[in-house]
Amino acid sequence: MKSSTFVGMDSLTQIILGAACGEIALGKKIGNRALLFGAIGGTIPDLDVILGHVFFSNSIDQLAFHRGFMHSLLFAFLSPFMFGWITYKLYNSKRNFIKPILSVVIDVPIIGWLINKFNNTGKRFGTTTIKDWVWLYFLAILTHPILDSFTPYGTQLFLPFSDYRVAFNNISVADPFYTLPFLVCVFIVFFYKRNSNKRTKWNRLGLYISSAYMLFTIGNKFYMDAIFKKSFEESEVVFQRFSTQPTILNNILWYGIAETKDDYKVAFYSLLDKSSYADSIISLPKNHHLLDMTEPDLKTLDWFSNGYYNLSVIDSSKNIRYNDLRYPLLDAKNKNSSVFSFELEKNGSRWENHRYVDESFKKTSFSETFSQFIERIKGI
Repeated sequence: MKSSTFVGMDSLTQIILGAACGEIALGKKIGNRALLFGAIGGTIPDLDVILGHVFFSNSIDQLAFHRGFMHSLLFAFLSPFMFGWITYKLYNSKRNFIKPILSVVIDVPIIGWLINKFNNTGKRFGTTTIKDWVWLYFLAILTHPILDSFTPYGTQLFLPFSDYRVAFNNISVADPFYTLPFLVCVFIVFFYKRNSNKRTKWNRLGLYISSAYMLFTIGNKFYMDAIFKKSFEESEVVFQRFSTQPTILNNILWYGIAETKDDYKVAFYSLLDKSSYADSIISLPKNHHLLDMTEPDLKTLDWFSNGYYNLSVIDSSKNIRYNDLRYPLLDAKNKNSSVFSFELEKNGSRWENHRYVDESFKKTSFSETFSQFIERIKGI
């Protein structure tokens, strides 16, 4: 099974949720512009990916910076005042700088149509206040890290007071069953006038459907925890702890990992499996002895992975491969198919991590691995 590596809940989902929050805050006053500004607000926390490369030259520092302070509750409570004030000032002086820009691109067919939709040409808007804009950004920014916390990556909600990474592991970082119905509802909102009650109804419907699905994934998480706990116990695996999470793009096929004294035990289970437990369990050696994991950069990686990682030597370079085992293997039959894998290299006194793809998967077509993935979802 093969998938892309994601750093958080996918950007499209965050844009949609942000747009829905914008509609709640200012839809009645500024119509489709509320969707636009809400979408912008919902994207702000993920700008830490760009800022991480600006502020840090070390790749491990960059990795640790994402889902950090800009995804914290403190940032969500403080930053809306700044963004709200700036937007309020610019919005009220929009004719001074927006109109010339619009006149340049308005003749481009698709862009012009979108601008006219967002601009609601010829319609009179309600008066906005600083409070309105602060409320819009508060909703859009706060919901971003909360949504991310349901995914396996981990979100540092409590910075700067604690670097604990909140990860409930109940939904994949990209799940079309959550995103697509929500997208359809918000897209329909786009076509109604700002004072239409149907805008509110469709926006609420999108929020209700996505929230209901999220509740399903939470319940499914409890069920899967019980399945994997039973599976490891019946296979006589003496584990210290275990973790479960859904595979990419769905909430049907799940991955479980249990830590023992010497290795990790991993398995897959689909809701559509005929058996009531995962019976194909494979062992992954820890090999933690290959590196001195007390070094600062390596301790950061250990913290990042919540201790679920293993090491191996890359034959061609003699460098060390680091596999973050919180994420599923690409292929349940291949022990070297970690979806989140790095090649570690010492650069002076610092360690650097580089994305690593196993040679066996460079030769495998996407269609082949995706077909295998779908077949496994269908159950065995």
